Amino acid sequence: MMIKNGSIVSIHYELKNEAGEVISASAQEEPLVFKHGTGAIIPGLEKELTGRKVGDEFVAVIPPEEGYGEINPCLYAVLKREAFSGIEEIKPGMQFQTQDENGNSQTIRVMVVENDEVTVDRNHPLAGKTLFFDVRVVSVDQSSG
Repeated sequence: MMIKNGSIVSIHYELKNEAGEVISASAQEEPLVFKHGTGAIIPGLEKELTGRKVGDEFVAVIPPEEGYGEINPCLYAVLKREAFSGIEEIKPGMQFQTQDENGNSQTIRVMVVENDEVTVDRNHPLAGKTLFFDVRVVSVDQSSG
């Protein structure tokens, strides 16, 4: 059975950066399960999976525009130090979970700390990066809904 829109797909994967370092991986006991064609995974990986079948193993190289997008400078912001109340020391590289205006969870990373101003980056941590996936298709079922 081939993967198409509406298929319930299970895969094992290992995601690496350009240096070959593992960023994320599925445990061998727990594959990633999703409904194909719904945007549950990044577009480039979904495109690479289309037409594949159980047992297929492949490497997918996903450019930023088909992954988490290019870095958007509009997602940089300068916040007042008071926005980080309760946190003693703020340093570049620190990450915080926050919510956007729609209530969605979002990670912000501290880029620069200068006096009482903190410059943060709200881009996805993998924005602007080429992604390298090693993938094995575990199961493919057709959705009844």
